[in-house]
Amino acid sequence: MKRTRLLALLAVLAMVVAACSPSDGEGSTTTGGGGEGTTTTAGGSTSTTAEAPSTEAGAGGDLLILQWQAPSQANGLLSSGTKDILAASLVLEPLAESSPDGTMVPALAAEIPTVENGGVAEDFTSITWTLKDGVLWSDGTPFTADDVLFTYEYCSDELTGCSADFSTVDSVEVIDDLTVKVNFTDPLPFPYQHFVTYTAPIIQRAQFADCVGEQASACTDQNFAPVGTGPYMVTELKPEDTVTYTWNPNYRGVAEGKPFFTNVTIKGGGDAEAAARSVLEIGEADYGWNLQVAPEILLPMEAAGNGTIVTSFTANVEHINLNQTDPRADPPSEYPSQHPVLYQNSEFARALSLAIDRDALVAVGYGPTGVPICTLWPVGDQASHNQDWCLTRDVDQANQILDDLGYTDTDGDGVREAPGFGPLEFDYVTSTNAVRQSNQDIIKANWEEIGVVANMSNQDASLFFDGTSASDFSIWKFFSDMEMFTNGATLPDPSSYLFSWTSGEIPTAALGWPASGNMPRLSDAEYDETWTTLSQTSPSAPEYNDLVIRLQDIMVEKGAIIPLIHRGNVSAIANDITGYGDPNGWDSEYWNIEDWARG
Repeated sequence: MKRTRLLALLAVLAMVVAACSPSDGEGSTTTGGGGEGTTTTAGGSTSTTAEAPSTEAGAGGDLLILQWQAPSQANGLLSSGTKDILAASLVLEPLAESSPDGTMVPALAAEIPTVENGGVAEDFTSITWTLKDGVLWSDGTPFTADDVLFTYEYCSDELTGCSADFSTVDSVEVIDDLTVKVNFTDPLPFPYQHFVTYTAPIIQRAQFADCVGEQASACTDQNFAPVGTGPYMVTELKPEDTVTYTWNPNYRGVAEGKPFFTNVTIKGGGDAEAAARSVLEIGEADYGWNLQVAPEILLPMEAAGNGTIVTSFTANVEHINLNQTDPRADPPSEYPSQHPVLYQNSEFARALSLAIDRDALVAVGYGPTGVPICTLWPVGDQASHNQDWCLTRDVDQANQILDDLGYTDTDGDGVREAPGFGPLEFDYVTSTNAVRQSNQDIIKANWEEIGVVANMSNQDASLFFDGTSASDFSIWKFFSDMEMFTNGATLPDPSSYLFSWTSGEIPTAALGWPASGNMPRLSDAEYDETWTTLSQTSPSAPEYNDLVIRLQDIMVEKGAIIPLIHRGNVSAIANDITGYGDPNGWDSEYWNIEDWARG
């Protein structure tokens, strides 16, 4: 099975931008009073607009970023966890990045290849990248096409455990030091799939040559402090705690005074509310990431005048995974075991979904930064509305469904029982933060109305989202009945995103619990076949959007996922930080950190 990472980006982009309206959940949203120098963009984001002052590179002092889900490492190729990939993005760079509006811009590449400029083959069987001349690694050695080739070699070895996928690549050719050609196994209608965005950066052959395959995870020095081409270098990494950086004197922007800051610290730990308060209310930190904080708490913080809330809507959906395998089996949460109640029990999942008050979830947890949702790809005309029945809470219908399933309360204790299973009582896990706990409380009460018990628990976010799955609490191991968190896409590319729920992407112990996307363990032939058809269909074909919509519907119809809220990407930045521009929901939030300065 093949994955496409950037299929349909250009074709979809126009629809994404045109469809950004409040009615479809991607509207122009301003959180709070705006703050000093705040504007609202058409893409549903708020941003600071002042230009960064010109200064000598590396002379700007310290920048403090609070990333309460603390990084575990700084090699973005060995983790699917956003917290780790973000930490790596200050150091490692791809050939091209996604800008805040979803268009691609060159990073290490000199330009974006197209059919028109000769960079993309007319039959879409290859793409040729021309690299920027004069780029140096932070150790002063030249960056060349051979490093791109090595990154492919590193990731194409299955034992490496690379999170970037190269299954659609037949070969990578070095034409010369500044030219590299990627040949595909089959024509790709949208060929920008590899070495693109912060999820697929380039690593240095000289540093990682002995870290391919089984040795990859053991290369601690390399994974904690990779040599990069980006504006900063890691000086120290304390897993699940702190990453400190200093400016890269070999960065290509030094002559232009970039980067401004001498040192950057990403501090983990705590929670989203504490991070928000530190930036907005107290003024101790410069940037707070992923501020999932109740609006009645968050918005007054901004009124203190120290910082600004910045928000952008992409494809982030808070949802519940319903484990299709049995977490109580031996081994847990793996096929051939099937969950005795949840496995493809579409009617039970429908009853659970109908009982949930999504409006209440948004009101207590998100305010203007969240919208009730019934699908997992809320992007323009590609969003499914076939499941919009979930937007109307209907406890009576939910109870009737459970009655029809034969789930009745035989002993009068208020809890229904399922034949062969017993009381409808399930373990429901999420990460520790106030918003998710408030949402858990609402869902628990909602389900009690229909005779279902949710044993709510929460885990430290650094363990819950640890892409190495070292902890049994990780979302990939999924040793519980239900788990709740947010999925999101790096680019507006439905094919690569929806690939995550194909059968081959189910994490297993035999594979070392890779950070694959199919956490609910959906194994469905129709889904797999539909995705294969989508991957071979041009984005301009009339049936393309229909295929995208069908894939979304299957996930809900099979009872594997309950979508809840379309989340905006919410962060906070100090008012004296300039050069930030628009918040970037499609790439690293730090994608242009070399432009940041203190005004």
